[in-house]
Amino acid sequence: MPWFQIFQDGPEYEARKARGNFTPPNLSFKDLHQAVPRHLFERSIIKSAVYLFRHLFFTYLFYRLALSIESITAIGSHSTFLELCIYYIIRPTLWIGYWGWQGITFAGLWCLGHEAGHDGLSPYRGVNTMIGLCVHTFVLTPYYSWRVTHNTHHKSTNNLDRDETYVPLTRRDFKLPDGKVAVKMDYTEVLEETPAFTLFKLFIRQFFGFQLYLLHNRKGNPNYPSRTSHFLPSSKLFKPKNRSSIIASNISILCMLALLVYYGYQNGWTALLVHYFLPWLFAHNWIVLFTYLQHSDPTIPYYRKDQWTFARGALATVDRPLFGWVGRFFLHNISSDHVAHHFFPSIPFYNLPEVTEAIKPILGDYYNYDSTVSRSHIISAA
Repeated sequence: MPWFQIFQDGPEYEARKARGNFTPPNLSFKDLHQAVPRHLFERSIIKSAVYLFRHLFFTYLFYRLALSIESITAIGSHSTFLELCIYYIIRPTLWIGYWGWQGITFAGLWCLGHEAGHDGLSPYRGVNTMIGLCVHTFVLTPYYSWRVTHNTHHKSTNNLDRDETYVPLTRRDFKLPDGKVAVKMDYTEVLEETPAFTLFKLFIRQFFGFQLYLLHNRKGNPNYPSRTSHFLPSSKLFKPKNRSSIIASNISILCMLALLVYYGYQNGWTALLVHYFLPWLFAHNWIVLFTYLQHSDPTIPYYRKDQWTFARGALATVDRPLFGWVGRFFLHNISSDHVAHHFFPSIPFYNLPEVTEAIKPILGDYYNYDSTVSRSHIISAA
């Protein structure tokens, strides 16, 4: 197969495009609920703990392996070709590999915090809170404040007025003509950008987009006032009853920052950079990648408030087998079974594959799946 076909769209996406006009679904949540076996709703502390400790084991293992990179690539001089290869090729490759893989484990910790925020790890709220607060704080995500806005997202998925993030700009925002009279030329000047600027924006969004969203609502709902922040207890994102929890999140983040400063003081600032900060940046790249792809697709609609229902919002979601087994093992099914998660957010992630299979017959053509990523991975490997 020619290399350029790696980037072809998946057949599921092509099939959705070929259907023509989109008809909003009117499905019964009761029917979906009845299709899911009762045992899949059960949350096991023991099973969740096994997944958590397995994940922590690999996170620590990657860290320990990274501690050996400098020693195993140490050279006496830069005189021979082999030594030059070790210094300029092998050592940088090992470090980039570590940042990428440890970034995935950091993103996986974030996913476990996401599950805890939905009370999906344990039937006890206190246990979920303890786990979620620890793992989210480790990757500098304010657990309580993010949980509030993320639950709002679940209650208003792809609602143009109320969803929390990735809300697209409308014609009115761009001051464009009505869709019935607009022509291609009307869009060209507004939407076209230079490749260099687009690449720069992509870099900022992937590596810093999530923290900028937390700090000042970048790519968040434009209906909020400017300088809306997840770190301000008085923010319009929250209700007065949430304020003490937001302060607790902020204190946790400050404690984590203090620990990082202490680590840097004890081990050197370069060690802090290469062992934590750069994997942390890569983790945010993965987080932005899968959160963006879960609800962003040319065939997936957004709804205005008079057209939106919970079921329509939940179905405005795409299952993508992101990274294949890596996504299931380290990211805990967050992309591969996201449709089921939106209908049943408190079902444990390890049960979601079965839930997906149970509800697919009822959803029919309204089940959105896209194998583009996995097909590209398989073709590249071949």
